[in-house]
Amino acid sequence: MLRTHHCGELRIEDEGKEVVLCGWIQRSRDLGGMTFIDLRDRYGITQLAFNMETDADLCAQARELGREYVLQVKGKVTERSSKNAKMPTGDIEIVVTQIEVLNEANTPPFTIEDETDGGDELRMKYRYLDIRREVVRRSLELRHQMALETRKYLHDKRFLEVETPVLIKSTPEGARDFVVPSRMHPGEFYALPQSPQTFKQLLMVGGLDRYFQIVKCFRDEDLRADRQPEFTQIDCEMSFVTRDDVLETFEGLAKHLFKAVKGVENIHFDRMSYADAMKYYGTDKPDTRFGMRFTELNDLAQQKGFKVFDNAELVAGICAQGCGTYSRKQLDALTDWVQRPQIGAKGLVYVKYNEDGSLKSSVDKFFDQDQLKGWADAMEAMPGDLLLILAGETHATRKALGELRLEMGNRLELRDPNTFSCLWVTDFPLLEWDEDTQRFYAMHHPFTAPIKEDISLLENEPGKVRANAYDMVINGVEIGGGSIRIYDRPLQEKMFDALGFTPEEAKKQFGFLMDAFQYGAPPHGGVAFGFDRWCALFGGSETIRDYIAFPKNNAGRDVMIDSPSGIDEDQLKELHLRVLKP
Repeated sequence: MLRTHHCGELRIEDEGKEVVLCGWIQRSRDLGGMTFIDLRDRYGITQLAFNMETDADLCAQARELGREYVLQVKGKVTERSSKNAKMPTGDIEIVVTQIEVLNEANTPPFTIEDETDGGDELRMKYRYLDIRREVVRRSLELRHQMALETRKYLHDKRFLEVETPVLIKSTPEGARDFVVPSRMHPGEFYALPQSPQTFKQLLMVGGLDRYFQIVKCFRDEDLRADRQPEFTQIDCEMSFVTRDDVLETFEGLAKHLFKAVKGVENIHFDRMSYADAMKYYGTDKPDTRFGMRFTELNDLAQQKGFKVFDNAELVAGICAQGCGTYSRKQLDALTDWVQRPQIGAKGLVYVKYNEDGSLKSSVDKFFDQDQLKGWADAMEAMPGDLLLILAGETHATRKALGELRLEMGNRLELRDPNTFSCLWVTDFPLLEWDEDTQRFYAMHHPFTAPIKEDISLLENEPGKVRANAYDMVINGVEIGGGSIRIYDRPLQEKMFDALGFTPEEAKKQFGFLMDAFQYGAPPHGGVAFGFDRWCALFGGSETIRDYIAFPKNNAGRDVMIDSPSGIDEDQLKELHLRVLKP
C-alpha cells in the first residue's frame, strides 16, 4: 500500500506517529512562515503543515503545488495549535518531512467543495470531479449501505438473488422500450427490460419460492427529477402468499432500512384505498405528514345561484389552519398560482374565518353567513383559518386541489423531510380507459390479478374491476408497488381479452408465460421498489440524479461521454440498418 492511513482517521491519540498519506489537494494557505495544505481522500481531510524555518526547501515545494494535485506525503502526527472542531481530524496535523507528487492536475472547471460554483450541466460533464465532493460521495455511500442492508434483510427472509436477462423481447404495453438490433438475426430486435416481471413469475413457476434482484431497468420516456432512462429496482417475488403476506414482509424491509440506515424506529404503515386517496388527497400517492384533507361541498354549495359551483361536477376545498389573516395580495397570488397551466384551475374561492367568528369570502354576493358557516363546520375550521375551494370536473378539480394542498403544505412548512409518514395504497382500478385509442390499458401491468369478488365484472364491466395491487408511499413519494399475480391460463386469457388482444396477439407476445401456467404455477405476488427514489428520500433530496454515479441529464444525454451518439456506416451495415436523414 502507498499509504499507512486514510485522511479521515487520525486523531489526537495518534500524536507522535510517523504516517504516510495519499490524496488530493483540497486547498492550500500560504501564511508567510508557514504553509498549510488540506489533503483529501474518500475518508476525509487532514491538514499538512510546512515550516519555512525548519525546512525552507520543502515549504517552497509545497507552495508550488496546485489544487487537485495527487500527493503522497510522509510526516509526524502533531497536535494542532489552532484546532478545528468542525473536522473529525481537526485536533491534529501532519508535520511533513517528504512530498512526492504522484500526478499533477489542471485547475478544475469548478470548485470541488460542498458549496460549489459549478452548475448541474457542468458538474455532469465532469462527473468524475463532482464525485470527489463530500456531498456526492456521501450520497453514493448511502446507496451502498441501502443495497447492503436490503440484501441482508432479504437473505434472512430466505430470498434468493437471481439475475434475469437484459436482452429480452419487446412488448407494446407500458412505457416505450429501448431496442437493440440483432446482427445475427437481420431485421429483428431485442429490448432492454422495463422490469424483470415475466422472468420473476417464471422463477416462481420454477419453484424458487422467494426471489429478489437489485436490477437495472430501462424506459424510453420523458424525464423529470425522479426519472432516468436507466434506473434501479429492488425486484421481489414470493410464492404461496396473500396480499397481506407481501405487505407485511416489505413493511419489514422498510422498517429495517429506516433503522439501519436512518436510525429511525417506530415506523408505522397505514393503509388507504385508491378511491379514498383520490377523494381526500387528489392523488394516488398522498403526503400524509399533514392534514388538509379534501371536503366535498356539493350539497352545501350548489343550487345557490353561483354558476361556477352550480355547473361543476365537484366542489371541494381544504382548510389551511391559521391562514385567516392572509392579505388580498397573498390571496391573489394563490389564485394566480392555481391558474398556472400546469395546475389548470379556472379560479379560486376563499373564505376567511375571522377571529370574531364572522366569515368573509370572495363569493359573499351569493352566500350568506349561515351558509358559509356550514362550509366551515363541514371542513372543521376554527376562527383564524382559511378555506380554499375549487370547482369543476371531478378528476381535474381533485388534481388541482391536490397540488394546492401540497403548495400550502410547503408554505406552512408542514412537509418536514425528517418526519416520515408511510402507507400502502390498495385496490387500484385494474384497467383504465384511453379515449384516444378507445381501449382499456392495464393500470399496472397485464399480469395483475383482479380482486376475487370483481372477476365476474371482467367481461361486461371491466372498468369497475379492482386490482389486487398495492403501492408503498412515503411522504408523498411512490417508493414502489406490486400485486398478486394471475397464475392460471384461463384468467390470464380473460385479462388479455379485456385489453383488446386477439388470441393470436396474446400468444405471440406472452405465449411462453401462458404455456408455463399449464405446468403447475403456484399462487404468487411481489413488489418492485424504485431503489434510486428510496435513496433520494433517505438522503433528503428531490432528485435521484444525486444518488446515481453517472446520471443522464433532463434530455436523457450523458454529457460526459456524449451519449447517445451516431455510429459509423460499417456498424450500421453489420446491423442491417440505415439512418433516414431528415
